[in-house]
Amino acid sequence: MQETSDTGAPEHQHWGEILGAFLKLGLTSFGGPIAHLGYFRDELVTRRRWISESSYADLVALCQFLPGPASSQVGFALGLSRGGFVGALIAWAAFTLPSVLLLLAFARSASAFGGLLGQGLIHGLKLVAVAVVAQAVWGMARNLCPDRARASIAVAAVLIVVFLPGAPGQIGAIISGAIAGLWLCKNLPITDAGHLNIQLSRPKALLASLSFFVLLIALPLIATASSSQAVALFEAFYRAGALVFGGGHVVLPLLEASVVETGWIDADSFLAGYGAAQAVPGPLFTFAAYLGAVVSPEPNGILGAAVCLIAIFLPGMLLLVGVLPFWDGLRKRSRAQAAMAGANASVVGILASALYDPVWTSAVLAAADFAAALVAFILLVVWKVSPWKVVLLTALGGMGLSLL
Repeated sequence: MQETSDTGAPEHQHWGEILGAFLKLGLTSFGGPIAHLGYFRDELVTRRRWISESSYADLVALCQFLPGPASSQVGFALGLSRGGFVGALIAWAAFTLPSVLLLLAFARSASAFGGLLGQGLIHGLKLVAVAVVAQAVWGMARNLCPDRARASIAVAAVLIVVFLPGAPGQIGAIISGAIAGLWLCKNLPITDAGHLNIQLSRPKALLASLSFFVLLIALPLIATASSSQAVALFEAFYRAGALVFGGGHVVLPLLEASVVETGWIDADSFLAGYGAAQAVPGPLFTFAAYLGAVVSPEPNGILGAAVCLIAIFLPGMLLLVGVLPFWDGLRKRSRAQAAMAGANASVVGILASALYDPVWTSAVLAAADFAAALVAFILLVVWKVSPWKVVLLTALGGMGLSLL
């Protein structure tokens, strides 16, 4: 029997439409995950009418509830609704590849920035990373820590990652936040939205959920027993993708613990790539492609980029597929929402800690650096200047400071 989408047409008839729509979004969606969701709504809900307003709101709520890259998960689900699993993969690839190619080009040319101006450019990218992460902390704190209970959870998360650095502290902070949320956030109002209209069987969903947990548990064991750097890379990026609550910027401390503290990449190259990732459209998770291209030892280059890119996106997509058929019932449970509120508050604390180290300590070395980062922050937060424009201005400013 020929499979159909929720429109009643054969799924393959929509694949070209999905490719065109998401390639356009992948080339033009600047500004981070919240902006991406606005672009998606304008293109796919308002203009193309692929999904109703209420169904779109419910899908966004689900993807913000789950760990992983929210905008990419929304795009994956819309592709799934329109064209089945092939449509979902087309949507993800079309939205992701433009920024991947741009960051790979930056990775290949970064070694050319060895002169005074080149070093100034790299330093400017590090300074814009300060502004971007500060903006993320500011916005997330206002949305996710609006009361004393959740603000306290965020501060506790900072203390945990300060005294227990690296991935163990970050994982512990998220788990502790979820447990604290069950107690401190139990009286929060329960959010509600429309109904999702995505056809997906429960057996497939259960298989996806099982795969998520099997990989999360088995990959560290395999990486420890194996001497393969490819397996170690896949495990590190899969773990980072599985623990990212609250938006793409949260991946920064998780990846820093995985690739900088292990010596796979130096802090300067890490922050320069993170700054460059702000200047390209599409999901911030494509930062993983840059890291995979420049890590040492091998695999790196295109192969390393592919390993890291697949690994960091895979857990979020597996969880999304695993939860979709059960979401309508789960999202109405107060305990689930309370735990999620606590975990999200912990994420704010983790990101605030990363704002200081490594972002601030590696970039702000003088009063002029502080001034440049502050100007970039004001442009982003107060003047609402597009991030890619702020990246360009700050990178040029870094080059100017190098001549002083």
